[in-house]
Amino acid sequence: MISINGLSKRFRRTEVLRGVDLTINRGERIALIGANGAGKTTLIRCLLGEYTHDGSISIVGKNPRVEREAVLAHVGFVPQLPPPLKMPVSQLMKFAADLCGSDVNNMKAVAARLGLDTDRIARQPFVKLSGGQKQKLLISVALGRNADLLILDEPAANLDPEARHNLFQLLAERQEHAVMLISSHRLDEVASLVNRVVEMEQGAVTLDDRVADTVDMASTLQCQVRLSRDEPAFAKAIADWGFVADGLSWQGKVAAPDRLRFLGVLSRYAGILSAIEMRENGQ
Repeated sequence: MISINGLSKRFRRTEVLRGVDLTINRGERIALIGANGAGKTTLIRCLLGEYTHDGSISIVGKNPRVEREAVLAHVGFVPQLPPPLKMPVSQLMKFAADLCGSDVNNMKAVAARLGLDTDRIARQPFVKLSGGQKQKLLISVALGRNADLLILDEPAANLDPEARHNLFQLLAERQEHAVMLISSHRLDEVASLVNRVVEMEQGAVTLDDRVADTVDMASTLQCQVRLSRDEPAFAKAIADWGFVADGLSWQGKVAAPDRLRFLGVLSRYAGILSAIEMRENGQ
């Protein structure tokens, strides 16, 4: 579906991409990882047809720079930084739906699953929304259409755990027929979502590896965390995940793809943890 050969890009004297070669097939879910400045965003912008470059890119047999409109008809894109759009939410959704020949009601349905009531904020300017609301709306626009290439740049940023779980379910529904390119600077944020990892450093691909594809993106884990003593900072952190306390024991649910992220939060309080139990629901 995507073929990249010898892709190079310079900004004046700085070489940002250096001979990138990648072939990406339908059904692949790729983590595009690397530190800031590694070239991830520039690669994405080239795929979207925004930059001239050396080398070649083909998406569904088309050049995204030359046949941009035809290529973008296949693409659902969630940028890392929300654009500073001043138009009201209702106008933005209608504009996006008309642009890609989609139904605005599909976008509203995705937003509802993420916990965003678009009717309630319909008249608010996009730029005035909270970070979480902006992210949910951008995801709704990208997933509320029949795109078979999803390019997601830090898609779960600013999302609460419940919204993250619902995002994972939405992605799970598309995993068989769509290509997903998920950019992040941290592998643990996206490891359970993907079946292939591509790492970039200084504009070049330094790792391209298949990974185990065993996590059900739509599943949840029933968790219990027991403490040796009370700690207000821990209580606040875990309450943000929707956990409830019973004495020194906390119980709640975690989306299966979020397990590494959750364990990362727990690791900050390792000194007061006495037990952790995680099991898939139904087991």
